Parts: sequence; C-alpha cells; structure tokens
Amino acid sequence: MAQLSSSPVHLQVDLGERSYPIYIGQHLLGGALLAQHVAGKRVAIVTNTTVGPLYLERVASALQAAGKQVTTVVLPDGEEEKNWGSLMRVFDALLSEKCDRKTTLVALGGGVIGDLTGFAAATYMRGVPFIQVPTTLLSQVDSSVGGKTGINHPLGKNMIGAFYQPQAVIADTGTLETLPSRELSAGLAEVIKHGAIIDVPFFDWIEANIAALVQRNPDALAYAIRRSCEIKADVVRQDEREGGLRAILNFGHTFGHAIEAGLGYGEWLHGEAVGCGMVMAADLSQRLGFIDDTTVARIRAVVAAAGLPTTPPELAPERWLELMEVDKKNEGGQIKFILLRPLGTSVVMPVPQGALLATLQACSR
Repeated sequence: MAQLSSSPVHLQVDLGERSYPIYIGQHLLGGALLAQHVAGKRVAIVTNTTVGPLYLERVASALQAAGKQVTTVVLPDGEEEKNWGSLMRVFDALLSEKCDRKTTLVALGGGVIGDLTGFAAATYMRGVPFIQVPTTLLSQVDSSVGGKTGINHPLGKNMIGAFYQPQAVIADTGTLETLPSRELSAGLAEVIKHGAIIDVPFFDWIEANIAALVQRNPDALAYAIRRSCEIKADVVRQDEREGGLRAILNFGHTFGHAIEAGLGYGEWLHGEAVGCGMVMAADLSQRLGFIDDTTVARIRAVVAAAGLPTTPPELAPERWLELMEVDKKNEGGQIKFILLRPLGTSVVMPVPQGALLATLQACSR
C-alpha cells in the first residue's frame, strides 16, 4: 500500500494552458501552499456553517500572513443549499466588498461548496480564478477535480453550471479526521466507482481494504485518494467537456441523481445515492448480459461494507422514469446509462425499457 510522505503528493491535470496541480497531504491548510497559487491581492473564501468553524480561521490567517486581503462568505450547509439563492449570496458579498476580476475565490468545503464556488468564479465578471480546498472524502477523490461546476434545479441535479477549471486543488487529508462517518461512507462511493469503471486491480484493492478505509486507516485513505485522483485526472485529460469518455465517471449517477431529486435534495447524501445507484446499474448490466451474477454480488457487497444503502427508496416506476429523463447524458428523449461491460470497462447507452423496469422492481425489494 502506498503511503504519503511528509511532503504532499503532487499530481497534474494536463489540459494545456488550463493545466493545474493537485496536492494531497497533511497540514496543508495553514501553510504557504495556498497563497502560492493566488496571483492577486484579493481572496474570497467561500465555506459553510459546518466547515467554517473548523478551518476558516486557519486558512484566512495563512493567506493574510502572505499579504492577501481576505473576504469570507459562510453559507448554510447541505445539498439543498446548492441553489440560486446561495449563488446570489456569494455574488452579493463579492460586489459589496468591491472584489475585482483579479480576486481569487477559494472553495473551502465539500462538493456543494466546490461546485457552487466554481460556478460563481466562472460567472463573476465573466470569470475569475478559483482554488479548490476540498475537506470531505467525496470532494477530495472526485468533485474537486475536473472543472465541473454548478447548482441544482428543483427539476434536476447539476443542470445549471459550467466547465471551469481551478488554479489548483489542495486536499488536506487531515480534514477527514473531523468528517462524520456518514460523510466518509458517502465519499467511499466515488472511490468504489473509479475501480468499477476503469481499474479492476484498484477495485480488488478496495474490496480487500474496505474495512481499513471505513476505520480511517491513514495509509489506506491516502492511497484511495491518490489513485482516484490519478484516474479522474487521466479521464479529464482525454475528455475535458464530457464529449464521450468522461461520461463513464457518472456510473451509478443516473439512478443516484433520480434518488436525490425524488426524495428532495439532502435527504440522502450524494454518495449514498450513488452507492445505491451503482448496485442498480450493476443489476441492469447483468440483465443485458454484460456482467455475471458474481460481479453484481461483489459490487453490492463492497457498497454495503462501505456503509452505503443498497436498496433504493420507494418511488413509482413512472416517477423513476420522469426523474431520469432530466439527465445531461440523455439525447433525443432517450435515457442513457453507464453500464459495466465487463467490470473495469464501461459503456454509455440507452437500454430497453423492459430491462430498466425489471431492475427497478428487483432492486426495490
């Protein structure tokens, strides 16, 4: 198992002039690393009411020590806050503080803060720099990397947004020590996803080490974060704007997003919905002859061992279809799914409605 040394791991997302580094390590929030990636004098830190009391002062003090003028924006916590109103609160703060176009936004928090702050950066004065400082496992292994930004709409998740790459991603693994167990499990869903869609040896490793990951073994978490970021960075390098390959990163998400929207954002965590969605996508893959029963059982078992739900909430079949029709991958009214063909290889395709309805019925038992 790979270990993190005292100096941070440094990965690179290669996107030409939009390339940027990912740093993974301990004790990164209070050091000089963040300030090194802030070109101007002005910084606006966006965080929430959960993360702010833990880390905002440390990050702000480090930036001020480097001579930066710091503005802070503290939003309510929760997926249900990833909306237009929160975005306007960020803009209100930036405008009232007369933040100019050389102001760097810092997203200090999980996936909601990262997505929302990135969208604010993409659109404030038609684009200002931003830096991702992810504090949850889910954001460290997935959402902070790749430049997907946005907010939710009542009719669909992440339907309003932009592709906009950060200047850097700084993942301090020490923040995972304060992460609630439910949030840790939610992050493990995206780790499992990376192995299932593209890297069978990594999936095998996750199966063998899932207990260590749940127990927050630092070496296990370090390797899971690093390998997930390597996989995501490589996919984004090949397909920055999801013209084809990048869609495989949405394995489990078509079902998962439907669960989130159907129950109301925040009822299930994103990772919980994705974990259950992966079990459903595996079932659907098996019904189409792409994988065998053993593979479905392996995915269900590792999702359950991560502390994630494997049975979806009760929604009527017509409601499932209605929710899944609002998905960015869909074309011409066809619902598209990421399926395993086989484990470690993915395909994006529409499916026969009969097979889909069979999966909905079987998985809901």
